[in-house]
Amino acid sequence: HVQLVESGGGSAQAGGSLRLSCAASGTTRSKNFMGYFRQAPGKEREVVAGAYDFLGSRYYADSVKGRFTISQGDAEDTIVLQMNNLQPEDTGMYYCAAAWLRWSAFWNVAKEFRYWGQGTQVTVS
Repeated sequence: HVQLVESGGGSAQAGGSLRLSCAASGTTRSKNFMGYFRQAPGKEREVVAGAYDFLGSRYYADSVKGRFTISQGDAEDTIVLQMNNLQPEDTGMYYCAAAWLRWSAFWNVAKEFRYWGQGTQVTVS
């Protein structure tokens, strides 16, 4: 089993920046991919960004390309989501997720992710 602990988030003005971190622990060899999803009130959960643990391939939703960057954190099994030029439509609960992803084509499919963090709120005004 993999446990995911998130940190960061909060409030920002439009055009501002926030940084999210997610640390994995437990049986981390049972995952090879980590990413973030978000959910706004009244909307479905959507993918934001993700990355393979070792190959380094990174993936972004079209809505955040050029503004968000996902990277490996300084600590092992940690990822960081740097969010720049935030917009009100980025508001929502952000969830860290981990999976053993066989095919990269499924990187944006929530049901492929077995492990989820508790979520952290991001509010942009």
